[in-house]
Amino acid sequence: MIVVVGLSHREAPLEVRERLAVEADGVAGLLRGLLSCPAIREALCVSTCNRIEIYAVGQQDSDEHTRAAVEAVQNALVELAGRNGAEGIVPYLKTHVRRDAVLHLFRVAASLDSLVVGEPQILGQMREALETAKTAGGIGKYLDRATNRALHVAKRVRTETAIGEGQMSIASVAVDLARQIFGELTGRTALLVGAGEMAEGAAKLLVKAGAKLLVVNRSPERARQLALEFGGGSRPWEELATALVDADVVIASTSAKGFVVTRATVGKAMKARRGRSLFFIDIAVPRDIDPAVNDIDNVYLYDIDNLSNLVAESMQGRRAEAERAEELVQHEANAFGTWTETLGVTATIVALRAKVRASLAAEVERTLTGRLKHLADGDRKALETMVDAAVNKLLHTPTTRIKALAADPRGDDLVKAVHHLFDLADTVRDIEAAQANDPPAKEEETSSPDAPATRAPAGASPGASSDAATLADVRERGTFGR
Repeated sequence: MIVVVGLSHREAPLEVRERLAVEADGVAGLLRGLLSCPAIREALCVSTCNRIEIYAVGQQDSDEHTRAAVEAVQNALVELAGRNGAEGIVPYLKTHVRRDAVLHLFRVAASLDSLVVGEPQILGQMREALETAKTAGGIGKYLDRATNRALHVAKRVRTETAIGEGQMSIASVAVDLARQIFGELTGRTALLVGAGEMAEGAAKLLVKAGAKLLVVNRSPERARQLALEFGGGSRPWEELATALVDADVVIASTSAKGFVVTRATVGKAMKARRGRSLFFIDIAVPRDIDPAVNDIDNVYLYDIDNLSNLVAESMQGRRAEAERAEELVQHEANAFGTWTETLGVTATIVALRAKVRASLAAEVERTLTGRLKHLADGDRKALETMVDAAVNKLLHTPTTRIKALAADPRGDDLVKAVHHLFDLADTVRDIEAAQANDPPAKEEETSSPDAPATRAPAGASPGASSDAATLADVRERGTFGR
């Protein structure tokens, strides 16, 4: 039902990830293009400095439609990379489908798949991705429930485990690296290139460690605000080269598409520094600093992938909490997976009941307009009740077995057989289309993932309520008439 295609720091090196980097205002366009594809019904894109993944729902829950949805998403990502060179992207793309896709979504939201496990930023990034997808028209029933459940699971992980203890982030790991380089940051000058969220987090930690803060940003007003907030100074963007002369360590985190610190600029600054070493920590994706600066004497560059060793060390003390979080996420994903797979056979069950009831009702109708036209209203009601009882008894076992096999590989074959034997394919497609177009119910965070939505479409449940809806539909068409 749900598929995920994309890549992250786990599968792809930095030079590959930055070729798929897309700015926030470009995500909506990417989703609209994907939603115009006949294979895709819903779509959401999670784009961060360490991952780009598209979560999509195909037009129908079948192997054929799942393959079509995966191919459509792969093509969209290759087209995106084409602007920066698509060659070599596909081998790094990783795909998850159905239960694996749900588990992956829940793990990402809970920060178990982050470079810095337990970091809190991913929750905000997931919410932003959800709002962008809603604006682009990419959120329907399935992704709405899945993403809201994922956010709920993430909150459970943060409140029921200590995995987020210490508020670690990429910025905090970068500052830890700076402290390892210098031993003490007291009296050292730290230059921030960029003044976004990560720069703000780094500024707080740098000042706490005793460093003097210097900020350079394309928006001089934002640079001044950040510098004033933490008692530092700012320079105009045009004075970046001279700011490099005064700095001991540079942390870069802009959203620029190309290098903002070039080899030539650093080479010029090093001449004025008279041999003093300069350390760069580039936590931007795409990278801000030309890797060629590493070739200059006394210049040392660390990028976001170089931070992985520090992250691994920091995780040693959190291993037990991460295992607890994994168990919680796995349990929630299994429960949600059972709900979605059962939902996938609902249309078949509804269509089967409607088919059988309509056939019985038609026979009763012929009798009521013929030999039994003299029956009083009370007797007619008794016949209607008899038809209800007959349908429920006749279809109880088939319904139970179809639902029981929803999560079994044999379930698809059984459903296809039922479609063929009772000629249900067209009816099932109509029911699924109606379910897909129905506004998604808002899921309370305390609700169970397999609880019914507060506003289900008519006939959406194979129980008594759907029987009543089908019966009402039959009556409306004139069945059981006089």
